[in-house]
Amino acid sequence: MVIGGGGGAAAAAAATTNCCSSVRPLPLFKSSSSAIYSQVQQFVGCAQWRGRKRRAGIYGFGRLHYQPLPTYKVSLAINNSLELELNKIKDNSKKWDWRGHSINYFLQLSPQQPQTPPLLLVHGFGASIPHWRRNIGILSQSYTVYAIDLLGFGASEKPAGFTYTMELWAQLILDFITEIIRKPTVLIGNSVGSLACVIAASESTNDLVRGLVLLNCAGGMNNKAIVDDWRIKLLLPLLWLIDFLLKQPSIASAIFERVKQRENLRNILLSVYGNKEAVDEILVEIIKAPAEEEGALEAFVSIVTGPPGPNPVEVMPKISIPVLILWGDQDPFTPLDGPVGRYFSSLPSQLPNINLSVLKGVGHCPHDDRPDLVHEKLLPWLAALPIS
Repeated sequence: MVIGGGGGAAAAAAATTNCCSSVRPLPLFKSSSSAIYSQVQQFVGCAQWRGRKRRAGIYGFGRLHYQPLPTYKVSLAINNSLELELNKIKDNSKKWDWRGHSINYFLQLSPQQPQTPPLLLVHGFGASIPHWRRNIGILSQSYTVYAIDLLGFGASEKPAGFTYTMELWAQLILDFITEIIRKPTVLIGNSVGSLACVIAASESTNDLVRGLVLLNCAGGMNNKAIVDDWRIKLLLPLLWLIDFLLKQPSIASAIFERVKQRENLRNILLSVYGNKEAVDEILVEIIKAPAEEEGALEAFVSIVTGPPGPNPVEVMPKISIPVLILWGDQDPFTPLDGPVGRYFSSLPSQLPNINLSVLKGVGHCPHDDRPDLVHEKLLPWLAALPIS
């Protein structure tokens, strides 16, 4: 379907075909159907066309219109066909030694050998690289994609007696860009991963960070950062009690064992996802498996009871690079009407480098909850970034 028809639509369709003619099936994905890949070409091509128009200052004069993105069902088919299998992620992951600790990361090269900046995906609390399984396939059609397990999560090391902080994760990200990627990079984070990216971007030098994408950014490493929300104020005594209990090893172990039970994890995920169909057994396993590893309990306790870290209110004004904020409006952790949501919602009117899109019916993890909606906003924004 073409909105408006006419010559402009035909030009958009032609540009889509030309700019994506080299897209080929990737070996790590579930499907290589030619019909699906023709839709991928349309999906990625439309984003590249819109990005080129935006860089040229063309926004819709006369009868020139954008080629629309595929329908919801087609978008889901695209994402499903390019979803990475968990064993493929595990088998193709790499290790990097960072300050004596083993860090797990994944690299997916684009078949097009793009001149665009690489992307680094940074997960949220309790998650890991496979949480991006529904995004890497689409993104790697036009970008080199890295994904990392933060220290204490996923298949990265969980050192005994370690104290985790937001500043530490931010430094890990910057060192990863410097030592492994070795190119200016666009950071894409979710939840506490978003906040780690914000801190990293604010402290980066030599143009290490080219762009920043925040998916329901957290206000701190834990809820103690959000002190001006009446909901948190009501819960503060309970949070302090939980901190005290978690510092008792036997009690902490019992709580953690209960939290990581499969049914409990499923219920927690259902409460934070808007799209309940996205909460499948694979997702539950993605969260559960790392929690069974040695050191996971200590990491959990350190993160929940530790200092919340820098406040985004203090950090965001230091960032001048392009920023895209995507926010699911059904997020119970960082709701739009809470202090964190209100602050990020206000930024586009204060800072010219920031764009915000609210995703209807989406929860705390938009990239996995409704990847089609995320890609609809993310791909054109990426395509519009300056090449150099």
